[in-house]
Amino acid sequence: MKFRGLIVAAAVLLVLAGVLYWSEHHKPKENTTASSTTPAILKIDPATVTGLTVKGKGAPPVVLARTGADQWKITAPGDYPADSSAVTSMLSALSPLNSDSIVKDHPANLADYGLSDPSLEVDVTGKDNKTSRLLFGDDAPTGGGVYVQLAGNPRVFTTGSDAKSSLNKSLGDLRDKRLVPVDGSSVSNIDLDRKNHDISFARIQSGWQIEKPQSYRTDNYQVDDLLSQLTGAKWDPSVSAEDAARDFSHATPVATVKLTGSSGNDTIEVRKEKDDYFAKSSAVPGAWKIESSSASSLGADLDRSLDDFRNKQLFDFGYADPEKIEYHSGSTSIMLARTGDDWTSNGKKMDSNSVEALVTAVRELSASKFVTTGFTVPTIDLTVTSSNGKRVEKLQIQKTSDGAIAKRDVGPTLYSLDPAALSGLTDAIAGLKPAAPEKKK
Repeated sequence: MKFRGLIVAAAVLLVLAGVLYWSEHHKPKENTTASSTTPAILKIDPATVTGLTVKGKGAPPVVLARTGADQWKITAPGDYPADSSAVTSMLSALSPLNSDSIVKDHPANLADYGLSDPSLEVDVTGKDNKTSRLLFGDDAPTGGGVYVQLAGNPRVFTTGSDAKSSLNKSLGDLRDKRLVPVDGSSVSNIDLDRKNHDISFARIQSGWQIEKPQSYRTDNYQVDDLLSQLTGAKWDPSVSAEDAARDFSHATPVATVKLTGSSGNDTIEVRKEKDDYFAKSSAVPGAWKIESSSASSLGADLDRSLDDFRNKQLFDFGYADPEKIEYHSGSTSIMLARTGDDWTSNGKKMDSNSVEALVTAVRELSASKFVTTGFTVPTIDLTVTSSNGKRVEKLQIQKTSDGAIAKRDVGPTLYSLDPAALSGLTDAIAGLKPAAPEKKK
């Protein structure tokens, strides 16, 4: 019996060994027709492309010409600025345009693939004035692709339908829809004309300056946001020019803005009807409805008051580390100086955390509003030196029953401080302390 068991076990081992040998020598062959091995239909260098033409079935051809490194214009069916980002996206889809498979090397009948009357033709012209023509036909019955052929090459390929979608752009898709298509960084002046509330801004080295109705320190962020909204506002292609012009004609005027820069002057007039905004721009013929995604933000910026654009911060050193802080109030006089990361007062090293709390309180001093009267005798003098001694800012503060009124040494503006702003400063002054003695080694 034991002998029979050994024979059975040996037979099982032989069978297992045979299966293992067979599996090791009969592995499935790898797919050698993967998309990574199929040829590219077209390879281009986007930087060398000078022209594109998109011919969709039943639509007039859209012809694009390069006007700069990243700038394009539409020359047909009309003369329009082009959406450069949309053109860049198309060029990206062509560099390269890969095939999923080769259907036929020499097809007998292109009509079988919808290529005798293509649904889309894209012509790509390079610096050498040579043009490559891509022809897109029917959708392939399987695989989610589309038939495509490069003119002059008899082969029929399939490529992903997303490639066709990236290239099948209409005139509306390719037009620059910005109402004021200018580079905001090139704008030097902004004139905001509203009923009885005109404001003019001029770009200066440190940002912006209000010049009209008079010279004021300016909240750079608010002006930059206004400029960004103006240069980013787009017209809504879903509303016809005729309908938009009709609505614009009886809408309520909001503001007219003139932008002056290196490229000249551009104006935009904005009107409002219920919750919709309409605009007429010197850069785009006709009147248009502003896209709802940007209309409300633009409307809010155009509706800001003069004080909204004024700078309420009392100091301009921002996030730079000051070198000196001087504080005088009654019998309290404090002079702090920084060397490297260390602060000293009258030769004594100060606790860095307590000084940083004071720096933060001074940096964050901001007015709740602007006032014209009430400042008589200051009770606090505060001086901050920064930018390696090049910037010296002096502030006088007078405590009042409801907070304080502050005045910078430059300009007539009076700033009203609420109690919290004042207590933040005085608490930080009270919290200053010397550095702890260094432990003896």
